[in-house]
Amino acid sequence: MWVEFKQAPNLMMAEMWKEVLEGEGLPTRILPEGDILDWGERVPFKIYVPIGREHVAEEILRKL
Repeated sequence: MWVEFKQAPNLMMAEMWKEVLEGEGLPTRILPEGDILDWGERVPFKIYVPIGREHVAEEILRKL
């Protein structure tokens, strides 16, 4: 199961956060807000991490 961790303003930022988290070994998923059929590069994206691993994601971002 996954839990929403962070929201990115666009696809580029979402991919950047995903690469940072996965580079530290934390599985990450990104999904566009709203209907998946209407998404584009400028649509806000939600970043998801596994349930119970939110503290790991927080620690990774704190190190930046």
